[in-house]
Amino acid sequence: MGDMCVCVCAGVRWTMTLGSATPETEERAVRGGGNGDGDGDGGGGGETARCVAVAVEEACCGCAQLVVGPPNPMMARYVYAFVFLATNMLAWTLRDFGHPVLAELRRLRGCQGASYCLGAEGVLRVSLGCFLFFFVMFASTARTRKTHDRRNSWHSEWWPAKIVLWMGFTVVPFFLPSVLIQLYGKVAHFGAGAFLVIQLVSVTRFIGWLNDCCRSEANLKRCHMQVQVVSIAAYVGSILGVVLMYVWYAPRPSCKLNILFITVTLFLVQLMAGVSLISKVKAGYLAPGLMGVYIVFLCWTAIRSEPHTEICNKKAEVATSADWVNIASFVIAVIVIVTATFATGIDSKCLQFKKAESEQPEDDDVPYGFGFFHFVFAMGAMYFAMLFVGWNANQTMEKWTIDVGWASTWVRVVNEWLAAIVYIWMVIAPIVWKGRQVGSSPECT
Repeated sequence: MGDMCVCVCAGVRWTMTLGSATPETEERAVRGGGNGDGDGDGGGGGETARCVAVAVEEACCGCAQLVVGPPNPMMARYVYAFVFLATNMLAWTLRDFGHPVLAELRRLRGCQGASYCLGAEGVLRVSLGCFLFFFVMFASTARTRKTHDRRNSWHSEWWPAKIVLWMGFTVVPFFLPSVLIQLYGKVAHFGAGAFLVIQLVSVTRFIGWLNDCCRSEANLKRCHMQVQVVSIAAYVGSILGVVLMYVWYAPRPSCKLNILFITVTLFLVQLMAGVSLISKVKAGYLAPGLMGVYIVFLCWTAIRSEPHTEICNKKAEVATSADWVNIASFVIAVIVIVTATFATGIDSKCLQFKKAESEQPEDDDVPYGFGFFHFVFAMGAMYFAMLFVGWNANQTMEKWTIDVGWASTWVRVVNEWLAAIVYIWMVIAPIVWKGRQVGSSPECT
């Protein structure tokens, strides 16, 4: 018999046996006020109550499983995401509000006498601690295949020990000399770049998988009209986005750099659509449409990353004049960082360029690659550091800003161009290498 999870909510007591194949639930109506009336609501009310009860049961017992239940890697990934989010918020706090505290640490005063290095170094030190934590987790869980492996227990349990480990790694970098932190800042450029490459490959593979699903025999007839509507809307939306960028960010002929960025984006949208419709490729309309929206978004974020003093960036004036816009944009950006890291981390097959057809998943296989998951979070630690310092530790970042500066702009532009190249390669690779399966998308189920 497994451990029992007991929850009481709205007068309903729920009991669940953790680790059993089917949850064992017990409902007891606890009514107060002397009302002995046992009649319930109508059928609709009873159905609603059951739905609420199931939600309460899953939430309560899911949390209890983290403490007393068997290893649950699916729940564990959310805890790691929360730790990553907390680290992001700590880095932001030290950057924008931590100067008085950081200035008291003698070892930080060696940053070439510049006060703005304190904020940048604070971010880099927190990032280094986060990187070390997830790298240790990567090294200790890499190549875990089966759920009965002891490393599954280490990945999914032992939370008090891992919280202490995370706190220790967060504190230790603050006692390191400034020269080591500056060296880590140099290395973080490469780690953040690796994160961006993994992320765009994952996004491209997901779009290819979605396109293959919609074009499969099982879904083609049933969803043909919906796919066409979404494809047309995506293509029109990408073109509309290009037009709006011309209006907002290239208002005069002197804005040559923005005109170049937007024009190249327009060319890439047309190129991806043209390559996808070649008779030998036949990738359909959906994939190039969604990829068009994706690279237009990347171009928009690149131009938005230009310094707010840039005269061609009209929207920068609005961002600096309205504090709530800056705050909302910052909060959304942090959530996007954590979500992107989480989504990329669980896609452990995004770099599997050759599909092994003989491998069939077994019941005791781990649900995702633990080592890859922690590796992505380790690279994500370097990535958020670069965003908070604008890819340049020697520049001053305004409060409530993220990923602003010419270095940030060029990183995003190159990322956009690389995304288009990766997509084009993935659709033409089967033709170039006819005897191999390159970049195979996961099967549509």
